[in-house]
Amino acid sequence: MKKIGLLFSLAAGLWLGGMVAWAAADAPVLIRGVDVYPVTGPAIKGVSVLLENGKIADIGAKVAAPKGARIVDGKGLCVYPGLIDSATQLGLSEIEAIRESVDTGELGEFMPQLRALAAVNPGSEHFPVVRVNGVTTAMTFPAGGGGGGRGAAARQVISGQAALIHTDGWTWEQMAVLPSAAVAVQFPSLGGRGGRGGNPDFAELLGEAGAAGTYAQTLRTYQEDLAKLTDFFDQARRYQKAKAASAPGLVRDLKYEALIPVFEGKTPLAISVSTPKTIHDAIAFADKQNVKVVLLQPREIGSAAAELKAKNIPVILGKVLALPHGEDDPYDQAFTLPLECYKAGVKFAFGTFENEFVRDLPYQAATAVAFGLPREEALKAITINPAEIWGVSDQAGSIEKGKLADLVVTTGDILEIQTQVKHVFIKGQDVDLTNKQTRLYEKYLARP
Repeated sequence: MKKIGLLFSLAAGLWLGGMVAWAAADAPVLIRGVDVYPVTGPAIKGVSVLLENGKIADIGAKVAAPKGARIVDGKGLCVYPGLIDSATQLGLSEIEAIRESVDTGELGEFMPQLRALAAVNPGSEHFPVVRVNGVTTAMTFPAGGGGGGRGAAARQVISGQAALIHTDGWTWEQMAVLPSAAVAVQFPSLGGRGGRGGNPDFAELLGEAGAAGTYAQTLRTYQEDLAKLTDFFDQARRYQKAKAASAPGLVRDLKYEALIPVFEGKTPLAISVSTPKTIHDAIAFADKQNVKVVLLQPREIGSAAAELKAKNIPVILGKVLALPHGEDDPYDQAFTLPLECYKAGVKFAFGTFENEFVRDLPYQAATAVAFGLPREEALKAITINPAEIWGVSDQAGSIEKGKLADLVVTTGDILEIQTQVKHVFIKGQDVDLTNKQTRLYEKYLARP
């Protein structure tokens, strides 16, 4: 009995200790004397920011610390909104070359019912690495939307539902910001479905046509692919009408049900495109289906710019730190595309379209600044713009009272590579900034 009592006391002590630690973690935080860069307004110098119950409770020169609040000295530091990467496969793919660590898709051409969120691995080593550079939120895509995929998954036309997630959490439920943020579509093109979220250009088309058949055959394949996609949407609409009418004998179909929020305007299609021609075709498809779209990773917008602006269609740009796609393309093709979008009045955000270099998100934006994009617009493209594009601007993307306390505390301009990140807060929690790289650094620094 004494042993049982001792074990019970020990267990109770551990439980109470855990509760105390949990309560301490949830304690209010007051960051004093910082310069705040809210993004949606001018900088506010030398103020305090109060974080309480996971949200920004107050901002001002004279903010009193609640009882039990943790005080963070912010003198000489800057506070920015948490950064948002609009296209990754975080949590779904660990090591691309190891098939067992990649969970980005399933067999089948049309799989809109698949939810990327349910496959997210919160223990992925990629999450701590991206947090250390201030990325607090990311869109994670199934194969075909956020950066390709391997095997049969790469051939999917509709690969599933992308999720907007925080980069910290014990479970995928805790990480979820928007469980079904978009339905990923790899739009047909004359060049086939291409590689990482894009499509081959016309030069590649000529090479493919010469090796595999005539241009007429390639065109016929494109038309057949587009007809199959249109037919799938038409069937889903008929299913929607039958369900609304409570048609007798209707058999539930999860694939068609997954498109109902798209038809109702609640969820956009995230369509991978490449060239102005593909952009035009994707917009024509969206108009015919009367659905909202976000276009992913165009290499150029060219003649489609006016149409994008007129229809208020946003785009997610790929890596700025990238080589030109074709041998005759300008060397600065990727560097100047953000400026081209800005001048055309097209709303855009940045996505890295991979996992390995999500940490470079602020430097992708900074490179665009070096090639003419106003700094304020570059910062918006990794904060408030993606929040607006994905429909969470009431929660994230800027520093305002009542929004989620997703904040980054730095030693200077967040777009500058020499700037150090001192704190990252996600829903008011000061998250751990150690990761695989820092552990290895400490290990070998202490080598005898």
